[in-house]
Amino acid sequence: MRELNPVAKAEMLIRKPVSEVYEAFIDPAITTKFWFTKGSARLEAGKQVEWTWEMYGAAAPVQVLELEENKRIVIDWGTKAEWTFEVLSESETFVTITDSGFEGEAEEATHRAIGSTEGFTIVLCGAKAYLEHGIQLNLVYDKAPYAHVKG
Repeated sequence: MRELNPVAKAEMLIRKPVSEVYEAFIDPAITTKFWFTKGSARLEAGKQVEWTWEMYGAAAPVQVLELEENKRIVIDWGTKAEWTFEVLSESETFVTITDSGFEGEAEEATHRAIGSTEGFTIVLCGAKAYLEHGIQLNLVYDKAPYAHVKG
């Protein structure tokens, strides 16, 4: 029987310079505008940070494996996620995020990869709206309002 190794993939053109787009994913002061609600520190290669989604009562330890300024981010947060930033022009960046290493039986791994694809697509849409237009769409917050923890 062939082993299944699904890979999640999401891509988006963001009409901003690569330096701004890259910074948005390594600086939690910016990332919290479109993804998680709290980040313990900026991403630095070899360091561990924690990302928190307070509305869901969830947090994830994130090990930063590699950073290539304005080109690539690689993390381990139970799976291996990689961002690549392709410069299309001075004001256009194409972002690709892949996520791999889903464990479990084939059906469970596939389900998790599909969920990751959906999640990263929402993150990229939120990043695009925030970086291009200054709008916080609250996509991650509104994705599962039934799962919010009550204060």
